[in-house]
Amino acid sequence: MYRNDDFTVDCTSTGDVNLELKQDFSALHKYQVYQSFLQMTSRDGVAISVSQVQILQELAAASLPRNIKLQNDLEEVKVLLEKATRKRVRDTLTAEKSKIETEIKNKVQQKSQKKPEFLDNEKPAAVVAPITTGYTVKISNYGWDQSDKFVKIYITLTGVHQVPAENVQVHFTERSFDLLVKNLNGKSYSMIVNNLLKPISVEGSSKKVKTDTVLILCRKKAENTQWEYLTQVEKECKEKEKPSYDAETDPSEGLMNVLKKIYEDGDDDMKRTINKAWVESREKQAKGDTEF
Repeated sequence: MYRNDDFTVDCTSTGDVNLELKQDFSALHKYQVYQSFLQMTSRDGVAISVSQVQILQELAAASLPRNIKLQNDLEEVKVLLEKATRKRVRDTLTAEKSKIETEIKNKVQQKSQKKPEFLDNEKPAAVVAPITTGYTVKISNYGWDQSDKFVKIYITLTGVHQVPAENVQVHFTERSFDLLVKNLNGKSYSMIVNNLLKPISVEGSSKKVKTDTVLILCRKKAENTQWEYLTQVEKECKEKEKPSYDAETDPSEGLMNVLKKIYEDGDDDMKRTINKAWVESREKQAKGDTEF
């Protein structure tokens, strides 16, 4: 019989050793008591029997971390196996040793399998997939009007009101603006207008997104002025198309230039009408009839 503040060891006549704990210890304390018991049996040459398996089971049930418990179990079983002399005890300890080693191996495999899964689960949070869009469409169709303070440009884009606000961007300068709509039905839309007819206020200009429409508001720097055209280029093109009238030239020459311009720009019916009138006029002139 061995006594201690923590446990009592009783050696039976058959050589079995029974360990009795004197109070309800914590899991860690139980483990420490068990270590003390092993040291005592090693020091005093106490025979070890099947009852030690019960101690191993109690250790396995303790609330230590599972990986620590398994490794400590294995070490202690090895110590017990080295000291055991009876066949029955050695067979039991050998079986327990194989069981613990298999469990440790399975734990290692499970840990290696869970690691990639953890990384896959974390990947969406760590890596933000870029927003993919198709090609960029240049906007050429639009309408515009004006008030005393603003020049208003209307661009129709189906579904534009459903995209995030940050996907509709407009950049202004004093004589230009550019619009970019990103990721609308898998495409981007772009409109760049340079050389505005007159200067605008960058700070006072803005955009509004309405149902299927983007409204660009260019604030006039000079309020209460009228814009005949949206851009300077448009103005120059239109002025080139206008027939020029010179007071010093023959009025009939100017009229001929106008008719020539109408003929060049007209359709087939217009050209036939002009040709017929021209022929009839020439015939009347040949007959001396100046009536037109």
